[in-house]
Amino acid sequence: MAAHAPSPFFRRRRVVARVATSLAPALVAGVLVGCSAAGEASGEPGPRQRPESTDVLRPEAGMPFDYQIGEGYTPPDGVRAVSRDREDEPVPGLYNVCYVNAFQTQPGALKWWQDTHPALLLRDGDGELIIDEGWDEVLLDTSTAALRTELAEIVGDWIDGCAESGFQAVEPDNLDSFERSRGRLTAEHNAAFATTLADRAHDGGLAIGQKNTTDLLDRHEEIGFDFAVAEECAQFDECDAYADAYDDRVFAVEYEGEGDVGFDESCSTWGDRISLVLRDLAVLPAGEKGHVFRTC
Repeated sequence: MAAHAPSPFFRRRRVVARVATSLAPALVAGVLVGCSAAGEASGEPGPRQRPESTDVLRPEAGMPFDYQIGEGYTPPDGVRAVSRDREDEPVPGLYNVCYVNAFQTQPGALKWWQDTHPALLLRDGDGELIIDEGWDEVLLDTSTAALRTELAEIVGDWIDGCAESGFQAVEPDNLDSFERSRGRLTAEHNAAFATTLADRAHDGGLAIGQKNTTDLLDRHEEIGFDFAVAEECAQFDECDAYADAYDDRVFAVEYEGEGDVGFDESCSTWGDRISLVLRDLAVLPAGEKGHVFRTC
């Protein structure tokens, strides 16, 4: 049984915050070439300098972007970057980001985890599973080095699969799970696991994106993140923080009907710096009733 069961509606995270030149690479053997590499690899946790030899391709600032994690479909004209679920296929010639639920279980996959890796599921003091009620996802336990090592074998294989499929980058979701852990996890635990995932991504030739969580922005270089995927940063007035940290290499997703900041206003404020897209809350594919797609 696959560890990653499909459930398109839940494959995105609304943030409850505390808080460009044209890309025209040649496609050779399924790998983007002809663009500047981002030679950034990670070493041991803690402050570090990342060597310039790792051949990963970071996105360009302002690339027109579509968020297709619900289900892939033909990208609209002008789109140069997409994010898709790891079980989907990348789009030839575009910059493809691979979605991986790295810190929580996918809806529908809980039985697989219980049958094969029950010790990796986060539990409270009474032994009950700790669930993200908003999305019916059980949190994964990143609280010890041993658990993180075991988790990295599973999630690392998914990341390797992204590289083998032809993606250029990966976005590990739910980096902020510590905020929903009832005090069982800390930002340090998740940062340590993210560092391991960044190493794995870079070893496979993939760039890696920070998914939400402004709490860890000041550690993005230490962890090894190359760009950001930020949901509703306009709603929470966080887009500048991500843009400043990542030199505008930010894929920002706003959702129709969420919050008080209109998309036109968001475009006026940030559209000349980062990649902004408006999607429907269920990230439906084109052609389905309720599908929404707009860029600045």
